[in-house]
Parts: sequence; structure tokens; C-alpha cells
Amino acid sequence: MFEPWGVFAILIICPLLGGLPLIAWITYALTRKQLSQVGTGNISVSAAFYHGGKIVGILAVLSEALKGVAAVLLTRIFFPDGSSWELLALIALVIGRYWIGRGAGTTNVVWGFVVHDPLVAIFVSFFAGISFTILQSRKLVKFGVLLLFPLFVALLHFSDIPRILAAVALAGLMGWIYTKIADDMELPAQEAQTESLAMLEFLRGERTMVSLDEELNAAIVGEKAATLSQIKRWGYPVPKGWVLAPIDNPEGLTEFLQPSELSPLVVRSSAIGEDSEYASAAGQYETVVNVTSQEALQSAIAQVQASYNHPSAVQYRRDRGLNDTAMAVLIQQQVQSVYSGVAFSRDPITQQGDAIVIEALPGSPTQVVSGKVTPEQYRAFVVETENSYSVQLEGQGRVPQSLIKQVAYLAYRLEKRYHGTPQDIEWSYDGQTLWVLQSRPIATLLPIWTRKIAAEVIPGVIHPLTWSINRPLTCGVWGEFFTLVLGDRALGLDFNKTATLHYSRAYFNASLLGDIFLRMGLPPESLEFLTRGAKLSKPSLQSTWENLPGLGKLLKRELNLEKDFKEDYHKRFIPGLSQLAQSDIDSLEPPALLARVDFILELLRHGTYYSILAPLSAALRQAIFRVKDGQIDHSVTPEVAALRSLSAIATDAKQVLVEFEPQQVFEQLKQTPEGEKILQEFNELLQDYGYLSEVGTDISVPTWRENPQMIQQMFVQLMQGNEPQAGAKDAINSIFASKRKRSFVQRRVDIKGRVTEVYSRLLAELRWSFVALEKIWLKSGLLRQTGDIFFLNFDEVRRLIGDEDSSLIEQLDELVEFRRSQFLQDSEIIQIPVLVYGNTPPHPLAPSELYSDQILQGIGASHGQAEGRVKVLRNLQEIPEVDRDTILVVPYTDSGWAPLLLRAGGLIAEAGGRLSHGAIVAREYGIPAVMDVRGATWILQDGQRVRIDGSRGIVELSNDLRPE
Repeated sequence: MFEPWGVFAILIICPLLGGLPLIAWITYALTRKQLSQVGTGNISVSAAFYHGGKIVGILAVLSEALKGVAAVLLTRIFFPDGSSWELLALIALVIGRYWIGRGAGTTNVVWGFVVHDPLVAIFVSFFAGISFTILQSRKLVKFGVLLLFPLFVALLHFSDIPRILAAVALAGLMGWIYTKIADDMELPAQEAQTESLAMLEFLRGERTMVSLDEELNAAIVGEKAATLSQIKRWGYPVPKGWVLAPIDNPEGLTEFLQPSELSPLVVRSSAIGEDSEYASAAGQYETVVNVTSQEALQSAIAQVQASYNHPSAVQYRRDRGLNDTAMAVLIQQQVQSVYSGVAFSRDPITQQGDAIVIEALPGSPTQVVSGKVTPEQYRAFVVETENSYSVQLEGQGRVPQSLIKQVAYLAYRLEKRYHGTPQDIEWSYDGQTLWVLQSRPIATLLPIWTRKIAAEVIPGVIHPLTWSINRPLTCGVWGEFFTLVLGDRALGLDFNKTATLHYSRAYFNASLLGDIFLRMGLPPESLEFLTRGAKLSKPSLQSTWENLPGLGKLLKRELNLEKDFKEDYHKRFIPGLSQLAQSDIDSLEPPALLARVDFILELLRHGTYYSILAPLSAALRQAIFRVKDGQIDHSVTPEVAALRSLSAIATDAKQVLVEFEPQQVFEQLKQTPEGEKILQEFNELLQDYGYLSEVGTDISVPTWRENPQMIQQMFVQLMQGNEPQAGAKDAINSIFASKRKRSFVQRRVDIKGRVTEVYSRLLAELRWSFVALEKIWLKSGLLRQTGDIFFLNFDEVRRLIGDEDSSLIEQLDELVEFRRSQFLQDSEIIQIPVLVYGNTPPHPLAPSELYSDQILQGIGASHGQAEGRVKVLRNLQEIPEVDRDTILVVPYTDSGWAPLLLRAGGLIAEAGGRLSHGAIVAREYGIPAVMDVRGATWILQDGQRVRIDGSRGIVELSNDLRPE
């Protein structure tokens, strides 16, 4: 009767017991070290010895031994002694130890097995001790034991098949874990606790030769060797090589290798910290080529090791604040080079664009990197489609162009392998094979800043006041989400560096986001999947398990999103907006206006949380449930609702004014009672949606209420137009059908629309508060012209109101004028790079990319095809005439751009994805749309004829231009 409880104990209690972090608690209590933050990050007995010392190690052994014993004794409460269930309990214990506790579980198994079957344990220990004494190889003995103990179990208990199978399963599990988890015993001995050194040296024994075919740890063998081993395991050609860790005795390897004149070796440095994202250490350490004898090999190894302490290398590390670590040595077969060189997957000089820069020469690669010979230079552009790729070259020389193209594609693929981090690659060609000799991050091009996501969140040129408010709100909420999932692993991450301004435009820190997603166990492209529908690779099961508690908390927030928002909507947002609407803003003095701003910012802090979580939740649900875009109703979204209402009013107005003069529409409507009713409806719409603007997230942009001219023009154009396209009617029918379903996705989309309304209203109130404050300062002479306040940041506004900074008041005119001048210069930059590299990118260059077959590639955001004439529209200062033959080309789309799409034939946008404003509205009205077309406003010209395919994301260019 107790057996079901026994199964429960094995499946539930044993994994939890294994995951109990006793070693971490002991180490932290005695040394204040967190094992998860040092060494390999594993919480193991060897880590306790290495980082905590002898006492900590002994206590760690005892704690894990007790776990193994406890698992076996717990099983005996429910099952007979020595049954296979005891081994299953150890398997469950090890699974918990690995997945939760981040350890291998060796000590648990050893002591648990001693209690389970002392006789087998004695035999295995005897043979293991002899083997270690003879072989002096911890690794061989460790895996040998995994073969021995199932064998002894089978010999001594040949009739107990379940027991034998359980022993084989336990051995297999341990063997698999050993291949997946790093061992702190392999870390440099000089960094270990002094009292543990003797034990470390004994346990290590004489290490076997380490080759590039193995999975190597950069903390032990350096970034260069670890990277080459990774690239080799990916399948790229890397010369065969061996690695000497800093503590290794080179004698065994030098006896094994037989360099000769026909088979020379090259001995290279692989210092800990070399070739990393923080420092390349290029040229700081020795490389010895043409090693042709064992004596020369010994000398070369010593020479490379000694170079770590060269004065110039020591000074290099000090200048960059790098710790002194140790030098591993990489020994490789030397390639007999016909051609060789280096390749930069991104141009390190211009720091922008997609050009791959290649330097090459006939002969050895050392002459290229030495700087003594001027190599041939090439620029290449890789255009990759789903099933093929092409490479286009700039430059000519003695090196075959087919080889340069091959090098370019190699650089392109390696950058993609390293999640977009620009790579500096050393290569060599021997007449048959293109070899990779080195790949490292281009440190000067980090961090990487991306505009792809930021262009949707806060598009356009941004004023200092807008940025000083938006940045802390956005970064703070993202930091909250990431910290929730990562927990202690968020230590060291500066979420204030999530976003910055370049060229007065917002950019997100792709390097930081990639690091965050890797720590979360998610692919670095996760954010683009959530916001733009990009393809997403699957995270590993281990990383998902490790982040399960944090992901569970995030999932709980997602599930509670609707309930939480409704509660805040009724208790916080509606009362707050009502209070703001009732106050007479024009009668308030600066201190009262500041209090009003602080009140709005407090509401915005809560609103920002929902403005980020609601779209992410909707995108995830749409992907999970595979709901098509056309099945979703966006009528709750303010700009969609406003456009529908505007279109309906324009239809009624056409019935009242059968004939009208476009310039006199509003005057003519005033002349009849029916027309007066139309005007009343129009004014009510303006009142209801007057908080919207051209850029909803930018408080420096006037709202519709302040500047109704654009809506009035669109109203007249709608009256001049015909009935909506058939696609619009189909979309509306589909919308009503999906409305009845009220799916999980639809509920999230509705919340997203309500959040957008609340957030937009709060931003409008914030703008109107600053405008009222500016009027006071213009009257007092503190500011000189309208719009000056938006060239201050919020902290400066606060200090001016407090009258606590006389120096700021004295320099105010000069400061505002300087920022206004910089803003205007940045506004004139037409082509903004999607990616920039480093913290001080140069002035953007006109794109020099080569376009194949007159085709531009983007993201298909609204199905259908259209052909028409291009109208490039960079802002909404002047509303153009738009008809069905017009293909609008815009830098981005926000709520203010939406009315133009009512009558356009198609849309091309430089930024945005399937979930952006323009894409949503285009789908509503059946207009083909292609988003994220790089350089569209620069490449395409007014009047040029193009054909767009909103399903495939293709724009076909034509040289057909008509006079404007």
C-alpha cells in the first residue's frame, strides 16, 4: 500500500533534494562567495574545494554524501532493500542535482551506491584506485567507472534485470552530464585556494592532450582556442591543433607531436582574456611559425608563454583595466598558404553599412597582419535569400575574385553565428581549402546599436525633453522584466544602457539585449520576434529549466494582465485622467505645473509597464495560437477607431454636399442644418481623438487638437475619393467574424488598444503641461521662442522652476541654441543607418550597398500586390494628394500617418514590422504594405514606378520616372 507514496518520493522529493543548494549555502556562509558567479558557475564539490578551500570542500562532500544516503534510505521505507528503486531514486536525485542545483551529482551517486550495494562499491573502488595510480588520468578513470559499475551489477545480480537496467541508465545519465558540465578542477591552479592546491594536483593527475576537436572552456584555454574549437565543431575548416592550459606540462605533447620540414607547426598565444569583446590584444603576444623539430617546439612554447609578461603586454592589460590571468598555448598544423589575409564582417572605419572588408595577399597571413606590406583591399556585399546567396565585389587584384567571394560569405556566416557581433577573421587558402585561423569580435565596434525596434517605439528625430522622460520609463520597465526572470544573474547588467540617442534618433543596445537573452536562455533575436515577428530559434531545455522560476513569475504576470489592467484602469488611470481634464492648466503657476507633471509621470510609470507587456503578450499569443493577422480586430486601437469614424463622417458629408469646392468644404457645410450636424460630428471626433499626434510617443509634436489642419485635409480628401477598396470591406467582415470569437489573442489585442489610448492621453496631458509652462517662460523672457522648452531635459526644467541653478539660467540661451542647431543638423540626415557600432559612430554615409535585379527586400506586412507611382514623405508638414496610384514611401508609421493610408495604393516603410501602426491600418483597409525596407526614402524617388508584394515583402524598382 505504500508503493504509490514511494514512487511519489522518488519522482518529487528526490529531485528537490538533489536541487537543494547546500554547497552554495555552505560556501557563501564561510567565504561570502557565490559559486554561481565564479569559475565555471557550477555548484559542485570541486568548485567548493577550488574556491572555498579545504574546510568548505569537506563540508560540501559531507552534505552531498548525506543526500545520496538519504535518497537510498528514503526508498527503503517503501521498497525492499537493494531494489532497483534505489537506483531510480539516485537517478531522480542526479536529475535534480543537474537541472536545478547545477552540479554533476558524482558524490551523491558514490555514497548512495555504497549504501545500496557495498560489495559492488568495494570492487569498483578497488579497480578505480589501481587505474588512477597507473594511468594518472582523472578523466579516463571517471568514465571508466561508469562502464565498470553496471558491469559488476550485472555479474553479481545477473537475474535482477530491472536492477541492471537501472544501473546502465544511471551510468548513461552520469556520462551525458559529464559531457555537458564544466569542471572547476580544470581551472588554472594559481587561482585556487592555496590550501587546496595539493589536492587539486593529485586529483588532476597527468592530463590527456587537449585538442581543438573538444569543447573547450575559454576560462581555461583562452578565447582564441575556445573560439577555434567552437568554429571547428560547427563544421568550418580549422587546422588541426592542440592546447596547453597554463598549468599543463608540455613534455607529453612535445613527445607526441613530430614537427618536420614537411609538416611544420605554428605555436600561438591563447591568453585568458585575449580576443574577447573587451580587448583583442592584437600583436601583444608571440606567434612562432615554421616549427620543424621537437627542440624548436619546446623553445617556441616557452617563448610564447614568456611573452605574457613582456612589458608592453603588461602595460596593455593595465591600460584596459584587465586582470593578470595566464597564458595558454595553441599549437596547430601550419597551412601552406597560397593566399591569405584578414576579413572584417563590418567596416571598422566607417562603422556602418553592410560592407565586408577583406585584405589579402599571396603567401602567409603573417605579412598581412604585420603591417609591413600593403595588402590588396576589397569590399563585398552578401545578399542572401531563402535558398541562395550572391556576393558582389568592389576591388581587383592578384587574388582570385572567386576566393574573395568565398571569404566574404565565410565572414558573413560567422557574424551570423555570433548573433550579429562583428568579427575580425584571419584566413588562409592552401589551393584547395579555405582555412579559418582566427575569429574574434571587433572590440571597437561594440556595443552594437539597433534602430529596427526603436524606430517603432519612438520614431523620428527626438528632442532632449522627450528623451529625458521616455528613456528612464522604458529602460526601467525592461529592467524590471529582465530582473524578474534572471534574479541573481541580473547582477552586473546596467539597464540604463538599454537605449541611447545617435543622430537624435533612438537606438536600442543590441549587445546588451543579446547578453540578457543569453542569460535568460533565450535566443538573442527574441526581442525582434516579439516586436517584429522575426524567426526565433528554440532555447535549450537546460536554460529553460534554469530560468523556470523567473519565467513562471513572468507567465503569472501575463496571465494576470487583463485583471491587473482593469483594476488599474478603474482605480488609477480613469480617476487620474479625469482629474487632469478638470484642472485649468492655463491658470497654474510653474510649481503647480511641475506637480502636475510629476503626477502624470507617476501614472506613466504604471502605463509604461502595460504598454510593453500588452504588445508582447499579444504577439506571443498570436504566434502560439497561429492566428492570422486578418482575423484580428484592431478597432479598439485609437488611430484605427479615429480613421473609421473620419471615413464614416466623410461619407455622410458627400451626401450633403454633392458638389463642393475642396477649399470651401467647411464653409459650405455651415450653410445647411445637415452640414452643421456633420461639422458637429467632426468636432466631436477631434475632441475625442485630439490627444493623437504624428508621433504618439514624442511630446514635442503638436497633437491633433492643437493642429487640426492635417485631419481637415484628410477629411476633404476622403470626400473627394471613391468608396473603400474591396479589401477593406473583406477586412471588416473578417473583423466582425473574429470579434464574435473573442479569442485569447483578441482579448490581448483589445487590452493593447486600451493601453495605447491611456498612454497617448497621458503623453498629451504631459505635452500640454510643458506647453503651458513654456508660455509662462516666454512671457517672462526666460525662453525666446516657441519650442525652446523641448531642447531642455527634464532635470533642467525642474532646476529652472526651483530657481536653484543661476549658472544654468545664464547659459540657457546658448544651451538651447546649440541643441536646436544640432537637432536641425540631425533632422537633415535623410539616410539613418539601421545599425551603428560603438558609442561614438561617425556621421552616417549614403548607403553604398549594391542592389540585385532592382529588387528591395523587406518584411511583408499586409497581403496583396500593387503597382503605382512613388511619393516619398519624410514628415507630415505638407499633406500630399494621395490616390490609388500612389505608393507611399515613409521612414516609419505612427498614429498620425494612418489617415494617409485610407486612399493610398500601397505602403513602403523603412522601419516597422507586422505589428506596427502602418501595418495594422494597411491590413484594415486591404492595402499591400512592405515594412523594414532599408534606405527606401533615399533609393526611391518621387514619380518612380514600383510594384510591391505585401505577401513576400518585395519591392520591384523601375527606372520609369514622370516629371513632377
